[in-house]
Amino acid sequence: MRSIRTKLDKLNISTRMCFCISTLAMLIIFDVEGVLLNAEYLPVLAQLLGPEKEKEIWDITKAGIRGEINWEEGLRRRVHALRGIDYQDAKRIGENLPIMPGAKELCSTLKSAGWKMIAVSGGFTLITDRLKEDLGIDRIFSNELVFKDGKLYDVVMKVTSDKAAAVRPALEEMGAKKKNTVVVVDGANDLKLFSLAEFTVGFCPVDIVKQKADEVIDVRDLSLLLNLLEKKFGNGLATKARIEN
Repeated sequence: MRSIRTKLDKLNISTRMCFCISTLAMLIIFDVEGVLLNAEYLPVLAQLLGPEKEKEIWDITKAGIRGEINWEEGLRRRVHALRGIDYQDAKRIGENLPIMPGAKELCSTLKSAGWKMIAVSGGFTLITDRLKEDLGIDRIFSNELVFKDGKLYDVVMKVTSDKAAAVRPALEEMGAKKKNTVVVVDGANDLKLFSLAEFTVGFCPVDIVKQKADEVIDVRDLSLLLNLLEKKFGNGLATKARIEN
């Protein structure tokens, strides 16, 4: 396993990609928060209720990412702790979470090269629906927040800690092959997705993901993934990158 470590202020990548004609479609599966989005939604939402609530939500979130607590129970605890937040506030914050640096370049390049892209999140439709338009994601799987009288009340859980179970039916429908699939994640709760892919990447990940991933990116710049894809799939995927100091 090798890590990519570089400084963003020294990195300027211009990428040109071509995809050789093939009957084998390529697929990439992304986690969302901490990968496609440069934020964790519920801790940001908790800021509306003050610093103590934000810390409470962050503590539960980090424990879940590290795999220290039952992920499903942790999600319910976080949502219930934020009951009463106004729908318009939740929607506004969700729609304004920052896209991860390099994500637009990566996804645009892969889309042009004919790749299919899936996002799977333990987060919510309020933050994931926008990714179809913003990044060209083909399929998105996520949970749904429940609002009662315009106030946050509960969560409908469609994606559990077994994220692979959420996407597997779609992969079968698409005829996706493991040897042509890439998975990019950051947290311990994402690890079951690795069973779906030939090539696995940890993106600024927790330690257990670093240990199990084929490659690791330690800089919050998703465009760095293009270099790894060229190395892995060079016979069907050509990229040219220029790094200027």
